[in-house]
Amino acid sequence: MVRVKLTLMMLVQFKIWGAWLPLIFGYLPSLGFTPGQQAWILNAFPIAAIVGMFFSNQYADRHFAAEKFMAFSHLVGGLAILSLAWVHTFPPFFLLMLLHCLLYVPTISISNSIAFAHMKDPQNEFGPVRMGGTIGWILAAWPFTFILVDWDAVQQADPQGFVQWLGVVLSSGLTGEALQAGTRWTYIVAGIASLLLAAYSLTLPHTPPKKADEGAGEKLAWLEAMKLLKHPFVLVLWLVTLVDSFVHNAYFSWTGVFLGTSVEAGGVGIPGNWIMPVMSVGQIAEIATMAVLGLVLKRFGWRATMIVGILGHAARFAAYAFYPDHPTFIVLVQVLHGICYAFFFATVYVFVDAYFPKDARASAQGLFNVMILGIGALVAYSLCPYLMQTVFTQNGVTNFRGLFLVPMTSAIAAAVALLLFFHPPKEAKGH
Repeated sequence: MVRVKLTLMMLVQFKIWGAWLPLIFGYLPSLGFTPGQQAWILNAFPIAAIVGMFFSNQYADRHFAAEKFMAFSHLVGGLAILSLAWVHTFPPFFLLMLLHCLLYVPTISISNSIAFAHMKDPQNEFGPVRMGGTIGWILAAWPFTFILVDWDAVQQADPQGFVQWLGVVLSSGLTGEALQAGTRWTYIVAGIASLLLAAYSLTLPHTPPKKADEGAGEKLAWLEAMKLLKHPFVLVLWLVTLVDSFVHNAYFSWTGVFLGTSVEAGGVGIPGNWIMPVMSVGQIAEIATMAVLGLVLKRFGWRATMIVGILGHAARFAAYAFYPDHPTFIVLVQVLHGICYAFFFATVYVFVDAYFPKDARASAQGLFNVMILGIGALVAYSLCPYLMQTVFTQNGVTNFRGLFLVPMTSAIAAAVALLLFFHPPKEAKGH
């Protein structure tokens, strides 16, 4: 029963994030925000991630029962993200997004803390429970096949019977300005999910705050983590992680817009109600890829697995650049997301756990988390709006091929750097 509760907690936790993230990159320009203003709004999440790693996560751990912190954060953060559906000017939009992210990001680690505190065998139980989060992200996408629909077109078609009605609805997605306006529903869905989780959190098992002496050394953990960069193989992997995080977030920044742009304008022409489900194919593939990660690592080793993960990005952006007029192929290539995530990011976490002594693992994981969720995302969200809307757009038409060659070549360069310069010790020190 407890595992079911924890899995449901993870499902709704990541459904919130998965509801608003994929379409925000096309929504912000439609509100008239400049690339600089868009960057500030998009960077609210990585800013919150950095603040959380250095301060708010530990503060919440020490001073609040975990389930009560979850309830408070999702109540206030839920009201903030819900409000964005009716906000169309920059200052309040940015402040509400920042408030939501500052409260939401710590709950990612707090939900993990609740899960670990109430498992009898965390090593074997956490994976299936955390999988609920991936499922939640996938489930966040599919209601929009019925939300982002051109209902006037459905009415005009006058379908007879449920089967015909369903077919017309699924093929009548919003496009253009109507899709941009309809994107406000992503914040309504995210807000409702957050408020539901706030209430549900009060039913979770009691998880008292940690005592201050349980992790006194964590206050300076980031300083200890920086010392790990004196090892060349750690420094190389950390810098490669920066590039891969940029490429990973460029995928989220540009894919939704690319899928929804008409074929005549160089895009794929996917109906608006199918953009998020198409992107969720990547999370479905992630589940399958994570299942075989252990076997792949054993067969091919750390470096080869990570290189394949990075080159998955290059292959996906190459498909975007050179085959945008093959929509079925573009949909199928989304499965590479599983390889990109599991074979690089997940492998990095496993590598850190294997290669560092027990007393240094938390610091090392934090070091790479700062890069993956913080610095790398900051770089991507600062550059991506400018690159798409200024550098590669002329007279209102985006040069998608030139745009996608940027992350493609970046991924190839990162893979080459890993091949040439990443030489970890043969013997792991983690055990």
